[in-house]
This record gives sequence, C-alpha cells and structure tokens, in this order.
Amino acid sequence: MLETLTKGFTAARERLRGVRELSDENIDQALRDVRASLLEADVDFTVVKTFLERVKQRALGERVETRTRDASGREIRVSPGQHFIAICEEELVALMGPVDPSLARGPGGVVSILLLGLQGVGKTTVAAKLARHLKGEGRRPLLVAADVYRPAAVLQLEQLGRQIDVPVHVGAPGELPPAICAAAAVRARTEGRDAIVYDTAGRLAIDEELMEELSQIEAAVSPANRLLVCDALMGRDAVQVAKAFSERLRLDGLVLTKLDGDARGGAALAVKAVTGVPIKFLGSGEALDRLEPFRPEGLASRILGMGDVVGLVKDFEAVVDQQQAEAAAERMLKGRFTLEDLLEQLRTLQRMGPLREIFARLPGVGSLADQVDERELKRVEAMIRSMTPGERAEPDVIQKSRATRIARGSGHRSKEVMALVQRFRQMREMMGSLGGGGGLLSRIPGLGRLAGAGMPAGFDPSALLAGGSGGPMAPAAAGARRDDGKRRAQQKRKRKQAKKDRKKGRRR
Repeated sequence: MLETLTKGFTAARERLRGVRELSDENIDQALRDVRASLLEADVDFTVVKTFLERVKQRALGERVETRTRDASGREIRVSPGQHFIAICEEELVALMGPVDPSLARGPGGVVSILLLGLQGVGKTTVAAKLARHLKGEGRRPLLVAADVYRPAAVLQLEQLGRQIDVPVHVGAPGELPPAICAAAAVRARTEGRDAIVYDTAGRLAIDEELMEELSQIEAAVSPANRLLVCDALMGRDAVQVAKAFSERLRLDGLVLTKLDGDARGGAALAVKAVTGVPIKFLGSGEALDRLEPFRPEGLASRILGMGDVVGLVKDFEAVVDQQQAEAAAERMLKGRFTLEDLLEQLRTLQRMGPLREIFARLPGVGSLADQVDERELKRVEAMIRSMTPGERAEPDVIQKSRATRIARGSGHRSKEVMALVQRFRQMREMMGSLGGGGGLLSRIPGLGRLAGAGMPAGFDPSALLAGGSGGPMAPAAAGARRDDGKRRAQQKRKRKQAKKDRKKGRRR
C-alpha cells in the first residue's frame, strides 16, 4: 500500500542523510525524488508543483534547530534531513486536511447519509460498513436499498444487513428510488431509528439521468450527509469524478475505498486539494469492519515510512478486552507470560485485520510489510492449540517426545515445535528483565506496553510469532545477517590487501 509514494520520500531522506545544512542544491536533489514519486503515484501535476514549492520555501526559509527537547524534556539532536522530512509531513497533512470525520445530524438528531458514486466503487459494501460503524456508536441504523438497476444489488444489501443485524428497507416492485428513499425516511421515524444510510445506484460514467435521479432523492429526504464513494485504484480519475459530482451536488465528504490495493495513493493526496471535499473514511478489503475515520496525519506518517501508531492504538482498543490485555502485559513484564497468553495475543492480531497492514503501520518496519507471511499466525496457533493446558502454562516441560506428539497434532515438524518453545522462552526471559513503560506505544493494550518498556534495539518482534520458518520478519533478519557477512568479508579482503601492500613496500 502506497509504496510508490513512500519510495520517493525514502530516497529523499537517504539523499539528505549526513548533510550539514540544507541548500538550494541538496533540496532540489531531494525534491526530484519526491516529484518523480508523486507523479508516478498519479497525483495531479498542479498539486505536485504547489506542494514542492511550499516544501522548498519552508526548508530554505526556516532556521534549523539542531538541538531540541522532546515531550519528556530530554534533549535530542535534529539533523537537517530530519527537519526536511518534518516539513514534508506537515505539508502532506495540510494538503489532505483539515478533516472532521464526524457525521452531521439532521432534525431530531438523526444521522442520515446519502451515498453517491459510480458503479463498481463499492457503495453497497460501504453502506453496510457505515451502518456497522453507526451501530458501534450506539445508534439504531436502517439501510435503504435504492439501487434498483444493478442485478442482485438489493439482495447483496439484504445479505450484508443480516451479517450486521441491521434491517434493510426494500421498495415495492416498480417503485422508483426517490419514492423508496422517502418511504424509508418515514419508516425510520416510525420505528425510532436514529440513523439511515441510502445506497443509491451508480453508472459506468456520469450522465444527466444519474444526476437528475440523485437530485430527486436529495430533495425527497434532505440528507444531513452526502458522501461520495471513490475507488482509490482509479487514481487521477477518482479526483476528476469527485470534481464532476461536486459541481452538480453539494458534497460533505468522501469515502475512499480499496486503499489496501493501491500502491500509488494519488487520489488520497490530491482529492481534497482539487475539489475542496475532505476524505471522511478509508475503506480496505471486503470485511465489514475494515472502515476507519480518515486521519491526515496518520496517512502522512505512513507515506513517509514512519508508521501510524495512533491508528494502531485505536485498532487495538477496539478489539481487545482492556483489563485482560493489561493483566497479560503485566505478567509478560514479570516473566510470567504463558503460551496461552500468546495465543490470545495472536487472536487479537487476527481480529485487527491482515497482518501486513498491521506491520505497515509500525514505525521502522513498515517497509518490510510485504515480507510478512500471513500464514505464520495460523502455524503458531495450530502448534499452541495442540498442546495441553499444562504445556501452554509451562512450556519448559516440552521435550522431544511431547514435541513429536504436538507436531503430529498440528501438522508440523517436531523441530518447529521446539524452535517455537525456545524462542518463546528467550522472549519471556527478556521481558522479565525489562522495566516500566513509557511513550506512545505503551498505550497499546497488551503487547503495546512493551514497546516503550526499555526494549533493546536488537529485539525481533517476530519472537512473538516465530515458528520453524523463522516468523514474519525472518526475511528481513536473514537479509541483515547477509549484509553483516558481506561487510565482514569486505573488511577481511581489505586487511589482506593492506598486508600484501606492506610486504611489497619492504621488498622494495
């Protein structure tokens, strides 16, 4: 996700590594990397030009403080390159924001949402995701099937409604969408429902008939929120569609779907700047819980390769039992963490969504997300589930004969079971030696408390997941070992060559 954007900013950061001061020359070199990345990501040229000018103006016009203090009062050093990236982050946030992800309320405090968009962008799925989101806020939503043209559109919404236990209003045969929506609004008032989501029809392209129908629906129900659904994979076309809709109908926000499959991210960057319409929500995947309020600072941080800790914290808080997770974290810090606790943490990760997305939002390892093996969670879970309660509580009792039985029950090899036990033992011993928490990551229930607790720099997060294959971070670890081996071999060759040169000098 967003690899095209990230690589340009990463190249710029590397180019400025070690420079003593920002100058016209080195800033222009860095901005060339950023420009190429933005244009490749299908960002509007005018937006790119304006963004680069603002970054350069600020980078040359601001004094760089090489020493500053963090939130705890500790003095830290700031390099010119870090100052440049900080400016980029602020300008990216300004480009995509400000954003208020809250939904407006109509008469009686009812949250009514009219979904607009072309065919195939995912409006029906978004309708169900929004209904689930509203239900999670304690509201009683009603879904409205106003797409009477697409085959099985009504059936699809009814099936999604059953999954989230939300009723779906369906019109009578031959009833037109404006009448269906008006009747649904009456039903919502009668049943005391305080939220309503209208799923309207789309077209393959914007046409007058579509716009007229949407205008009639808008006049019939006066929705408090008009949200345009756009497909991130459309790139610059998504921006043009948003512009065309905004010229005909008043838009309150956008829902950008399929961002998980978009390596470019141009639509996310440019749509607010071009249309003035803010992104309200981001959608990724088909799962109905994969909808999140849009945070420009979070996306900007991910684009720059710095992860999104705040968003990760929110996701953890949404899927864990706070009290249970804190108790598990306390046991871990005291060295009393068990494989049963680890199994619960793995299930928490699974509830949060694809493992690659989680790693993409972790600072420092986001670039390695593509190397994460999604199957590793299943492998480790299978091995742990094949153990007895006593073995999970005290893995030290697992020897060769027990490992053979566990391996047979889980479909793995005994040496993979022993590798899991060994790495878990090492992790538990290390955790027991750590002190108290601190920092933003310490707010993550359970596992997150450990990140600020004095973890040594060499700690491998894959220790939590590693089976016989080495865990999701194994490719990166192997790469690091190969790099170290290359450096040692190179140093050895240099020493040999220097020794030969000295011998030649003595012979002369």
